[in-house]
Amino acid sequence: MASEQTPMDGAGAGAAAAVAGDEPFLGLLDVALLAVLIGGAAFYFLRSRKKEEEPVRSYSIQPTTVCTTTATDNSFIKKLKTSGRSLVVFYGSQTGTAEEFAGRLAKDGIRYRLKGMVADPEECDMEELLQLKDIENSLAVFCLATYGEGDPTDNAMEFYEWITSGDVDLTGLNYAVFGLGNKTYEHYNKVAIYVDKRLEELGANRVFELGLGDDDANIEDDFITWKDRFWPAVCDHFGIEGSGEEVLIRQYRLLEQPDVQPDRIYTGEIARLHSMQNQRPPFDAKNPFLAPIRVNRELHKGGGRSCMHIELNIDGSKMRYDAGDHVAMYPINDKSLVEKLGQLCSADLDTVFSLINTDTDSSKKHPFPCPTTYRTALTHYLEITAIPRTHILKELAEYCTDEADKQLLRSMASLTPEGKEKYQSWIQDACRNVVHILEDIKSCRPPLDHVCELLPRLQPRYYSISSSAKLHPTDVHVTAVLVEYKTPTGRVNKGVATTYLKNKQPTNGGEEVKVPVFIRKSQFRLPTKPETPIIMVGPGTGLAPFRGFIQERQYLRDEGKTVGESVLYFGCRKRSEDYIYEAELEEWAKKGTLTLKTAFSRDQAKKIYVQHMLEQDADLIWDVIGEKKGHFYICGDAKNMAVDVRNILTKILSTKGSMSEAEAVQYLKKMEAQKRYSADVWS
Repeated sequence: MASEQTPMDGAGAGAAAAVAGDEPFLGLLDVALLAVLIGGAAFYFLRSRKKEEEPVRSYSIQPTTVCTTTATDNSFIKKLKTSGRSLVVFYGSQTGTAEEFAGRLAKDGIRYRLKGMVADPEECDMEELLQLKDIENSLAVFCLATYGEGDPTDNAMEFYEWITSGDVDLTGLNYAVFGLGNKTYEHYNKVAIYVDKRLEELGANRVFELGLGDDDANIEDDFITWKDRFWPAVCDHFGIEGSGEEVLIRQYRLLEQPDVQPDRIYTGEIARLHSMQNQRPPFDAKNPFLAPIRVNRELHKGGGRSCMHIELNIDGSKMRYDAGDHVAMYPINDKSLVEKLGQLCSADLDTVFSLINTDTDSSKKHPFPCPTTYRTALTHYLEITAIPRTHILKELAEYCTDEADKQLLRSMASLTPEGKEKYQSWIQDACRNVVHILEDIKSCRPPLDHVCELLPRLQPRYYSISSSAKLHPTDVHVTAVLVEYKTPTGRVNKGVATTYLKNKQPTNGGEEVKVPVFIRKSQFRLPTKPETPIIMVGPGTGLAPFRGFIQERQYLRDEGKTVGESVLYFGCRKRSEDYIYEAELEEWAKKGTLTLKTAFSRDQAKKIYVQHMLEQDADLIWDVIGEKKGHFYICGDAKNMAVDVRNILTKILSTKGSMSEAEAVQYLKKMEAQKRYSADVWS
């Protein structure tokens, strides 16, 4: 290297000159000069070496420390070994249910001498599954939800891709899978079914059959039924015995903290303290952006129901979106319900507290950001309006002073046919939340900290964006129906998010009204070529993403680009009441950007829905998707409308495309694979 050679060359030249001189030996001055030269050369050489070595040393030492820390954090094997556990329950969760089920399974393990831990696959080095067989009586359970169009949840994506693409040898791994899905969706429990099969292909040993939970029916019942058969199979496999009755154990301990400084108390932040006051990108699920509401107006013209058009300003957030994406919003619970729950539990809502995990090895130290107040926890962090699952009833029963009340709750939490029937009628059909239960069962007065431990986390609500970023780059539009209904007990239940939004009205010249939001990318996309024709089916608020699609196509046409035919099937009850965005749709149709097909179900004696219109337009539909290879989109109700539309489409493909029913079904599957058939549906 040049930096090393230059001083060495100088030293060699000096020495040669000295030897060639008249003096037979070196004089004192020569020796001194030579020493300086040699010393300088040695210093330069060493410094050069040091410069070159320094990055190597800093790379080998510094990151090793970092890696060790990360490995400790990510190593579920190390945690299992150091805490004497052999059961690990992984969850793939989008709304929190799979995580809750995983926690209940891990807790159950104590009864069967299998001490367990819950793990988020996103936070683990999943390649360690290869080492799990080294732990005696080890077992990995996977509670996996299927999300979207048969996709893994965000936190299970990497694990899913790893087992899909790799050919790892998982021989010796004991496993079981429970899936969370919804039968109204096309890809029912696709993720769990695939993982269960794939783990077996990779050599792992299935300890118990795949469990499939259906959220359209009673997923709680499905889980308990599977769980109660799962444990005997596990005991049989490992040759162990259960310790009998279930023991109710608190997962978190209460710590009241009256002396905490106010600036250390969480006031509704999702993750980082003060993130709502000191906003900084990137904005995502753990760091939402406080978006000002520019517009909040009513879309319905009558009929007693309400549908809101809301415009959120995202200027300065660096968030980007495409037509078809979702905006997620964190709502807050109704203040009167929060107050009522505090009263029923005889609690001071302004008490500052923390719930601390009794499992010191768990990566989840608290169930929600702590320290905080009960008021904040119940307002921002907990689902107090959700229908409680049976395990909550089981725990609440312990706080009943009246024996009949205790037996009622225990019965509804049981697997007996009478208990299940009672749970269905008294809890589910009556839409009773935890507040209603405590109001109606007078002798049940649990401590509020235990209620906070039992209730699930308040989840963000997702809405299809009803605008195009080409036309509105700094605004996100939302179309939302206000949820409000009377229950069989005479109570009025209100949707958490839509009630929250309804009250968020911007005022002229007043303080900005803001809501915490983030953008979630979607596969629901316009064709890459604008000239490709499209058919959109979106009754009611199913119109939302298509408004963005049509805005975009109009924008492209206005720029002089060639745009393919855009056909929209829209339906509602009455033209005069709930025909949302009527003026816009009619204007786009007038300009020739849109072919508009409307069905007003109650404007005539015999009800007409979008499904009927599709049947009548068989030739048009075959022309677009069969002849012109166009795209087909459905948005809205998954349970009835989406199923009907798919069946009609299969029928049209059979008759117009001269296919058998099996070939038509296959044709649709091929369209899905090519992203030519897309559904954004909910139940």
